[in-house]
Amino acid sequence: MRVIVSLVLIFLCNKNLIAQGAIKSQADRLHQYAGHWVSSKHAGTAEINTYPAIKMNNISVMDKQSMQVEVLQYQDGEYKTLLTELIGYDAKSEQIIALGQNQQGVIFKGVGRFSSDTKWKMRDVDMLGNFYLSVAFDFQSLTNVLLEGLDESGKSLWKTRYIKSNPKDKNIGIQLVSVHQEMLKDPKNTLTELGRMGYSYVETFVYDDGAFYGMSPVEFRDLVQANGMQFLGSMTFHDLPTDDNWQSALKWWAKTIDDHVLADVKYLTTSNNQLKTVKTKAELKRYTDYYNAIGKLCREKGITFAFHNHADEFKLVEGTRIYDYFLQHTEPEYVHFQADIYWMDVAGVAPIEYFKKYPARFLSWHIKDYKELGASGKIDWLRLFHHPDFPLPKYMVAEVEDYSYPPMYSVQLAWEYLYYSILN
Repeated sequence: MRVIVSLVLIFLCNKNLIAQGAIKSQADRLHQYAGHWVSSKHAGTAEINTYPAIKMNNISVMDKQSMQVEVLQYQDGEYKTLLTELIGYDAKSEQIIALGQNQQGVIFKGVGRFSSDTKWKMRDVDMLGNFYLSVAFDFQSLTNVLLEGLDESGKSLWKTRYIKSNPKDKNIGIQLVSVHQEMLKDPKNTLTELGRMGYSYVETFVYDDGAFYGMSPVEFRDLVQANGMQFLGSMTFHDLPTDDNWQSALKWWAKTIDDHVLADVKYLTTSNNQLKTVKTKAELKRYTDYYNAIGKLCREKGITFAFHNHADEFKLVEGTRIYDYFLQHTEPEYVHFQADIYWMDVAGVAPIEYFKKYPARFLSWHIKDYKELGASGKIDWLRLFHHPDFPLPKYMVAEVEDYSYPPMYSVQLAWEYLYYSILN
């Protein structure tokens, strides 16, 4: 089993390595500035006061080409608008242009561009053409940007650090395989970024010998919570034994479940990579019996067990679709399902029909597309999320595995798509 999981992880790591790269266009670089931001205590720290001195709301418009900016300052016990701007990428001049107005009524125009993925400078003048201010932006991560105001000679006037603080009110989860390489390299900072991006909870992909990304269950849970999220779900894998002696397998599951109880995990999922070889319903019955046994162990410890599909589940065995057999021959009290919408689409089946027929069986779903969420145009996400004939699964988990950008940028786009385009 461990060999199989290791091969899967190596494949995913290689995909991520291939996908890593620069944020090439000025418009995409500018989009890093989208979101809700707050000022830190001072420019030298990322710590935030209870009432930050500055709040900034940058709403992306025109298909990521521009954004509406409102900067608010804490004054006399309330936040008052300090300035507003429209910032956009001008395709003709290949520059970033800003038009804004400050609290004193001065309207200014800014012109600039990114010199790299992370360095951006703007030069502002008033409407009489007089120099107003230069501002240098240093994106130290996708959720941490240092701003420095400069006079006409280049002398520093002030510095402010903004930390992204996107809202969590729509309860969007993230499958950590989306940022697998980043989690293996630096789980602490990766979770910090995801929490600031607006994700409410995580679903893990790495559980090994009682540890999550090299940490004990309690250590990992505490790290997730310290970054404003919950550790709610976990994908775990242990193949069905080749004989009918399940004692060692169920012993593994019992230990696994106990570790997840320590971490306060609410649900466990598993998938099946052995279905290509299945030829008979008798073989399918062994799987459903196995899943019922695992689900019973989970239920006894207060955790929900769910089966996660890929595409193989939709092949026919003796005239019956495997997925239908699993739904019909597992016990509803023990076995729920996690629908992976991407793999259902690959298999050519309609998730809506399953949600309508089995409304109580789907605990969770993976919101995954052929590229970043919504980018392919192949899946009608609005229809899925707002269909009147079935309740949505309880846990929605964003997942990205095919990237047009560096993975952290892609998962930020996934959150934005769900929050602003689908759930708004």
